[in-house]
Amino acid sequence: MKYIQPQVFLNSFTCPHCGAIAKQDWWWIMRHGSPMPHPKEKHPIRGGKCQHCDLVTLWIEDKMYFPDSGNAPVPNPEMPEPVLKLYLEASSISSKSPRGAAALLRLSIQVLCKELGEEGKNINTDVGNLVKKGLPIIVQQSLDIVRVTGNDAVHPGQVDTDNPATVGQLFDLVNIIVEYMIALPKKVSGIYNSLPADKVKGINDRDGK
Repeated sequence: MKYIQPQVFLNSFTCPHCGAIAKQDWWWIMRHGSPMPHPKEKHPIRGGKCQHCDLVTLWIEDKMYFPDSGNAPVPNPEMPEPVLKLYLEASSISSKSPRGAAALLRLSIQVLCKELGEEGKNINTDVGNLVKKGLPIIVQQSLDIVRVTGNDAVHPGQVDTDNPATVGQLFDLVNIIVEYMIALPKKVSGIYNSLPADKVKGINDRDGK
């Protein structure tokens, strides 16, 4: 899933409303409230409009205040509902409280692991078990990097950070785990089940099933 982080005055990025990578039209707000085409330095309140969905983003200087989703990546469509609720809550506070968002994302990873059949108590143990079930080991390594850079004490399974870049990596990790453990197997299973019966029989015969 390609993602371009929203930034004020960027020509195009992943729209926080529709999830499409789309061109943005920009304007700034004069004191009497009328929108005008932007000279970047004129006014701290800026607006962007997505050419794909026609919805707007509102910014003060370089921070997006509407929609209230920070600069978090759009959640994977296959994300389980309990995980999605935590993910969206984290995205709504990520620009105001990166540490709070990190705590919610840590919890979302625990809930996701539980949804995938693990205990949901220790992230390190659960992700290690998921690697044995097919999750790429690079995801486990990425989690270790986030944990180590985000927590000087390096306690196993803990993530404690107020670094926006590290929080961004946590958003990515949740989406990646969903993609590899839920979305991709579902997609492959759908394609496999659409194969002609004689082809499936040939595969089963080859595998001794």
